[in-house]
Formats: sequence, C-alpha cells, structure tokens
Amino acid sequence: MTSISIGNDSQQPVAEPGTGEVRIGMPVARVDGRLKVTGQALYSAEYAAPDLAYGVVVNSTIARGRIVRIDTTAARAVPGVLDVLFHENRPKVRSMDLFYKDMTAPGGSPFKPFLDAEVHYSAQPVALVVAETFEAARAASRLVVIEYEEQPHETNLVANLDRAREPSRLKAGYSPPPKPSGDADAAFDAAPVKVDATFYSGVEHHNPMEMHASTVVYGEDGHLTIYDKSQGSQNCRWLVSRVFGLGKDKVTVRNPFVGGAFGSGLRPQYNLVLATMAALHLKRSVRVVLTRQQQFTFGHRPETWQRVKLAADADGSLRAVVHEAIAETSRFEDYVEVVVNWSGQLYRCDNVRLEYQLVPLDQYTPIDMRAPGATHGVYALEIAMDELAYALHMDPLALRLKNYAEHDSSKGLPYSTKELRACYEQAAERFGWSKRPLAPRSMRRGRELVGWGMATGTWDAMQMFARARAVLHADGRLVVGSAATDIGTGTYTAMSLLAADALGLPLEQVTFMLGDSNLPVAPIEGGSSHMATVGSAVAGACEKIQRELWQLARKVEGAGFESASFKQVEFAGGAIRLRRQPEVALPYTQLLARASKSEIDVKYLLLPNVLKQKKYIRAVHSAVFCEVCVDEDMGTVRVTRVVSSVAAGRIISARTARSQISGGVVWGISQALHEETHTDHALGRFMNHNYAEYHVAANADIPDIDVIFVHEDDRIVSRIGAKGVGEIGIVGTAAAVANAIYHATGRRLRSTPMTPDKVMRDAPAEGFPLK
Repeated sequence: MTSISIGNDSQQPVAEPGTGEVRIGMPVARVDGRLKVTGQALYSAEYAAPDLAYGVVVNSTIARGRIVRIDTTAARAVPGVLDVLFHENRPKVRSMDLFYKDMTAPGGSPFKPFLDAEVHYSAQPVALVVAETFEAARAASRLVVIEYEEQPHETNLVANLDRAREPSRLKAGYSPPPKPSGDADAAFDAAPVKVDATFYSGVEHHNPMEMHASTVVYGEDGHLTIYDKSQGSQNCRWLVSRVFGLGKDKVTVRNPFVGGAFGSGLRPQYNLVLATMAALHLKRSVRVVLTRQQQFTFGHRPETWQRVKLAADADGSLRAVVHEAIAETSRFEDYVEVVVNWSGQLYRCDNVRLEYQLVPLDQYTPIDMRAPGATHGVYALEIAMDELAYALHMDPLALRLKNYAEHDSSKGLPYSTKELRACYEQAAERFGWSKRPLAPRSMRRGRELVGWGMATGTWDAMQMFARARAVLHADGRLVVGSAATDIGTGTYTAMSLLAADALGLPLEQVTFMLGDSNLPVAPIEGGSSHMATVGSAVAGACEKIQRELWQLARKVEGAGFESASFKQVEFAGGAIRLRRQPEVALPYTQLLARASKSEIDVKYLLLPNVLKQKKYIRAVHSAVFCEVCVDEDMGTVRVTRVVSSVAAGRIISARTARSQISGGVVWGISQALHEETHTDHALGRFMNHNYAEYHVAANADIPDIDVIFVHEDDRIVSRIGAKGVGEIGIVGTAAAVANAIYHATGRRLRSTPMTPDKVMRDAPAEGFPLK
C-alpha cells in the first residue's frame, strides 16, 4: 500500500495492487493496513509544523471550590516558556452562552475550560503552560502555584440515591422511557414466580490507544489547520469557528487516522479548545497532548444503580417487567442515555414500567461509551432473566424463546427486520447448548468449576444524513469522498468496497477520502450509524455515476446499448455491459474518451426516509453464549469460549465487521471481570488513573471468539441493506459471563467487575440498597 496526496497534505490509503474485482460481503484486507503497520499513518500528535510550540495542561487538585490565586512566576522563569494561560488572561471568545452550547454533537452545555475561577470537579484543567519544547512546558507546569477556596463536594452515587430526579434536559437522539403499560406492580405482586434484584456498575473510562491531542498549525494568513483526535472533523471545525468567531474558510480540521475512541471523541475535548486558544494568542502553531492520566479528566461511562423486577406464570410467560435505573451526571449538565427502554422492547409482556433518573455529582459529565446505556441496561435485564429461568426450573434459552417478541409491545410497531430467533438457534448449535445440565455446579474440569451462560444483545439501527462525492477519472480510477471518520472500525475499507462493487472495479482503483472537514458533510462516527449513513451516500453517488455511464453508452452507435434500459445493464470488469449478453460491453475509459470527458463528477445527498422508518422498530440483535472456568479457592474466572451470533443487516465488509464484533466481545469480558475506575470520595478524585491500576483485558484473558453473522437485509434502515456492528458486540457479553459464573458456582453476582473477592465461595451475597 502506498500513500497518495489529495488536496493539501491529507493522507489517503489505496489498496494493494493485484487484488482483483471485489464484491460486497468479501473478507478483504484493510486498505489502510500497511500504512498503520509500517508507521506511515500519522495521528494527531505526529504532524510536523514550523515554529511549533507545546502546551501542557495543569489540572485542579480539589473537587469543588474557587481559584483564589494563580502564581505563574516560577513557571515563566523556566527557559523556553512562552506564556501561561488561565481564566484571567485567556484570549477573548464569543459569548459564553454560545460556547459549546448546542454547537457540538452530542448536544448539551458541556464544561467550558478557563471560563472563570470556579472548580467543578477534581482534575479540571485550570492552566496551560506553553513553551518552545514539550520538556520545558512539562517542567514549568509543575511550578504553577494555585491557591483554592475549597467547598464541600459529593461524588458518591449510591449514598445519594434519594436525591435522584428526572432529567432536566434531553439530548438529541435520546428517547425517554415510554409510559407504563398495564399495571406492572400489581401484576408482579400477583404472579406466582418473581425476581427482584438490584445491580451496580462502576465508572469505566475509554482508554483508547491514541491519547487525545490537537496540533493547531497557524498559517501565514491566520488560517488554522488542525489535526485533532476526534470522531468528527466537521464537529470540531464547527466548535472552533463558533467559539473563536472564525469563518469556516479560516479553519480546516483533519483526522485521517484515529487510534480508537469508543465515544470519547464524539465531542471535542478540552485539548482542542486550549490548543486553539494558545495558537491564536501566540500567533504560532501549538500542540497539546493529554497524558494517560489526563485521559481520566473528561467523561466516562456513568456509574449506574439499577433495580429489575420480573414476574412470570408457572409456564414462563412474563407477566410483569419493572426496570428502574439511577445514574450520575455532573452539576453543570444532565447527561442522559437509554438504559431501561430495552426491557420494554426485548420480550413480550403486557405490564411494563420503566424509570430512569439522575443524581448530579461533583464530577465531569459522563459521555457516550461503546453501546451507551445498553451495556448497563441489557446487562441487568439479562441477568434477571437468567435468575427467573432458575426460579422457574427452566432452561434460560427456552425462557427467552417463550417470550420472544415479534413486535415492540410499548409502541405496537413491527421490526424492520429481526432475525434474533435465528441468532439463538445458530449460536446454541455452534456452542453445544443442548448438552448443558441445568443445575449449577454440575460441571468440572480438574480443580475448576465449569459454567455455561447466555444472554441476548440489542442495539438501535440508526441512520443520519450525509453527502458523498464521487469522481470517475478518464483512466478508470474512482475517487469517493465524505467527511466521515475511521476510528479503527474499517470505514476506509467498507466504503472502498461499496464503491468498487458498485462499478465493478478492482479495489486498487478505488480511493475513499475521509477525515477532512472540507469534504462533503458527514455526521460524527458514533452509534453504529456510519455504515447505514455514509455507506448509503456512497452507494447513491455511485449509482449517479452508473446512470451517467448508461446515458453515455446509449449514445454510442452500434455498441448495442441504444435501446437498453438501466435495469438491463450491469457494471463489472471496469465496463458497462448487458446483463443477458455480458460480451456486449464498453470499458469506462473508452466511454469517457469517446465523450471527450476527463471525469464524471457527481454529488449525492442521503436523507433518511423518516416517514417510512418511523413505522418500524429498527434494531440489531445478538445471542451470546459463554463458557467460564472458575477456581473458587482463588476466586479467578477464565473465559474459555464465546460464541456471538449477530443479525445486523447486510454485512458489507466481512473481515472488518467480524473484527468489530470480536472487539466488542473483548470489551464485554473486560467489563465483566476487569474494568472499574475507583473514586476516593474524601478527595472526590479518580485514583487508578493509569494502565498499571486500571485493568483491561489482556491477550491471556481472551479465548477464541466465534462470530456468526445471521443473514439479514434491511432496506428500511438503509438503501444498502446494512445496519451497524460497532456497538452490538459488547451488549449482552458481560451478562453472559455473569450467568456462566452462576452456572459454575451457584453464586449470583450483580455488580461489575466480578472480581475474585466477589467470586470466592465464602464471600457474602451481594446486595445493594433499594431506592
């Protein structure tokens, strides 16, 4: 693979030569793979710029209060220091009412760095030291002296459940819990078999490999070219333009390669604002890179308490579903996510009550993290379903099939497509579920107990709007572009594959451009919506090229296309040809040459068919089956097998889609057994803010993961039949692990992570306070 330059210095990957013609669904290699493994792919902190200065952020040491005084004398005395910026000397910005508010996605009123002397949370950025070298800036940052007037803080969710309230502001895309149906509480009381359980999930942090960084290149004409670790280049340009009063033509944001994000890059983080502040203040290029510890200073998956009450008749028919959730948010903004709604959608039940509330705390606002809401909400529901199955002396899979929902009970709408039953069947057969004994503690391998568990996963199938541009050149090369993002999900590859398939071209003749705010509009890369959204825009642009080629072919006398309709032609082998007579063909190069055209240049706007889509529930589904081995004496759990069967519409790029599911399963195992950010409530501070103490799954923790894609083709969700696979892999995985642990040990664990102290046989049963 080589790198080519398109416009300024944007890197764009092209495929390996000799790969031949490709088709949708093929497991092709990543087109950007060689650039990454050879180190040629540049990330936000790796772009060179003349006269580059370096900024290092100083963070607060208290959780709540006011800054009384900042003494920068010692810091400024360090050789090479250019300035120390803070709330009293920052450059002027536009009205703070507009600062961030409703100008970025997701919407809301995020924290505004350097707004005033108020300290809202521990490790809040309070100063930026800028120097000629990173070393000088780092050394000087330790010499900034800050005096505070400290105020009492509160960071303990569980101790403040009585303060829970309804969200005061709803963000775009958030669906509040539907109104109750039937009388769930009365039905629960009257049912013969019931489960009433509370669940707790601690704070998790994203920790992508690439840390958040912004390199702001200050041009001679004042133009800012910004390289930012982001899930949306146009999102960042919008913010910079609005905050600093710059025309869009004065700001270009690029993110051609992103080393993971998982939601941490949906909003521009404070490094972007501070780097831009410094660049405008000094009128020179500035780079700000957050440290690994500072990755814990902006947003996280929220700490969440839940209560699930399920009731059933003796035959397993659900009679009541009650799901309540309380999550933390900051004092300066309500962060909301869909936690409980899945419980009214996933299974058939006439009596459902769902409730979601927040507790404001002195912490940074939580932010979306892979499968936000569902990761916690489905976890609680699926463990409760497993517990209900045992109360009924019923196989857990049989209970789910007994209550299989053909439509959404709360809204009375059908699914656009739903192949969950096939997911259950295929995964169960592959896993060998029929051989599972029902009783816990009935399987052993050496000194370890063996358990098998399963769970259901679900996630919304979303589509937004986007534009794409496609240019077919006279030499047969196709260049397609949209301001999309690839955070490692395979966007480059999937979009290139779509375009190559549409025009019947070898992959090496197709280039997909993304990661540049000057490209046609695209949404942020989040919610598993990119494939259905940008992919549909790419397909639409390629169809416009097809139609222009068809019109050109009809004008060629004697070529055999004069009376051919569009449906009678196909595009393959770099040529247009008759479907029933493929020997009648005209190469694109000949067509453009005959028409004296150097290129065919088209644009396409993808707008979701909202009127049609709102008549359906659009979702992806999965079935996750898991085997664990548990050493009770040591409290250790080894996940030894996972089968994940997924129905996510038409699979465009099989290899990258499989990678997304596998990655989600890895994180689900990590959520189940390893990940949690611990807070010292006396200090109001996250304590294990490093890789040494914040545990994530390593290679030794992960078994072979078997991924099955169940056939589905959903033309309601998208014109290409695809949904999305980024989120669904994690949903249900942690619950499957927990249910397998119960089958192995007979111990029901309801909090994550399920660490050895919770697994040991003599540990007390878990319990969490009722609201």
